[in-house]
Amino acid sequence: MGILNLTPDSFSGDGVHDDVGRALENAERLVAEGADIIDIGGESTRPGSAPVELEEEIKRVMPVVEKLAKNIKTRISIDTRKSEVARRALDNGATMINDITGLDSDSNMREIAVRYDAGVVIMHIKGEPGTMQQNPDYNSLMTDVIERLFYLVERAEECGVKKENIIVDPGIGFGKRFEHNLEILNRLSRFKVLGKPILVGPSRKTFIGNILGVEPGERIFGTAASVAAAIRNGADIIRVHDVKQMKQVAMVTDAIVRSGEAINA
Repeated sequence: MGILNLTPDSFSGDGVHDDVGRALENAERLVAEGADIIDIGGESTRPGSAPVELEEEIKRVMPVVEKLAKNIKTRISIDTRKSEVARRALDNGATMINDITGLDSDSNMREIAVRYDAGVVIMHIKGEPGTMQQNPDYNSLMTDVIERLFYLVERAEECGVKKENIIVDPGIGFGKRFEHNLEILNRLSRFKVLGKPILVGPSRKTFIGNILGVEPGERIFGTAASVAAAIRNGADIIRVHDVKQMKQVAMVTDAIVRSGEAINA
């Protein structure tokens, strides 16, 4: 999953904001580099970020969704927590909703997902972006995150979202301390109990910067290590900025992991 940020305040510095031409060029590059899904977002959800008004988010994403859907065959995902943004994107060629709140903050989001038979990414977040990194705490990290995801998956299915349309994401960096992110990546295989494909988004995240002492644009090797660990521990989809490089990481890691599975079979 290649990230296409249409924001002026992306934490990683890759937002293209209102430059539709540049956004389309970036999307086409991601596809050429091997992205299977393009995830388009018009609202930064970095720690400390403020919500974006509905009309502003629509203004940012819709021109790109509309044009991109006509020019590429690659699957388009809309990264939003607003059902109206999701509806408009799905009306114009998107086929997936990536909602950081797990379809839970907008009362209409599940109904939209059902109506359009959309794929959905149900992510775990503790709190909301503006305050989520202010001393997040858990009774038992893995148990708490898994139980919350189980609840969100169950609610989606009860509302009519097809079981096969659901992907889960443990939410690296979303209401997680440094040590929480490391534990999630290290114990990722535990999320298999949910019976859903697992998406992981470690790309350029702060925990990598904390380890290496480098800015987001210099975190490619740290991201590569995180991606390899995630795949080794059960990730099915990786959400990244640097598609060309991470595609290579994924292919080599897959080959090694599958070789081990064949030997142990």
